[in-house]
Amino acid sequence: MSPPERRSLLLLLALAVAGQGVRHLATRPGEPPGQVQLLAALKPGSPTAQRDSARRQARPLAPGELIDADVAPVGELARLPRVGLRLAKIIVADREAHGGFGSLDGLDRVAGVGPGLLKTIGPHLRFTEVCRVGACVARTGPPAGTGSVGFVPDNQMSLNSATLGDLEALPGIGPAKAAAILQYREQNGPFTAIEELARVPGFGAAAVARLRNRVSIP
Repeated sequence: MSPPERRSLLLLLALAVAGQGVRHLATRPGEPPGQVQLLAALKPGSPTAQRDSARRQARPLAPGELIDADVAPVGELARLPRVGLRLAKIIVADREAHGGFGSLDGLDRVAGVGPGLLKTIGPHLRFTEVCRVGACVARTGPPAGTGSVGFVPDNQMSLNSATLGDLEALPGIGPAKAAAILQYREQNGPFTAIEELARVPGFGAAAVARLRNRVSIP
């Protein structure tokens, strides 16, 4: 064998040894070439997390479990009987555009929701919001943190005489928004229409809709 042939043979042997070393590092010992790793064997945080999330969203409602239609995300609303993801997205989009529902009557405004569906899902719902555009109504299901069904008072609050504490008690209004209302009133004088709330920093159409039947202009 000539020297060039020996060099070529040694080079081929060296490449073969290097290839085996790379394969050993890249795969588990004893694992055949082309071994497929199943998703179920992957560690938490892998693509199985998406699968597990879908399983949680698809789980049936537990006995006595209530879903808050005024705050629940799409995945939770989709767990309601006869709702599904498509209608759950429509419900959330309506809520974001017009504010909370406050009752089954409020939920009835959503396209695709009718009396039959309301009768089916009503026993599984509760509502954080206590009023909707047009009326203050009874809650369906117990309020958060309580075990009873209560009636919401039909009183209204004057925007032009309410104190900071009064305003903070309104749904969706915290200290910052309450202070913004007072500041606007001090700088611009009394409110002349409820729609004027939309001019207060931090308020939009949805916030005005939530408060429309909770406040008044004397």
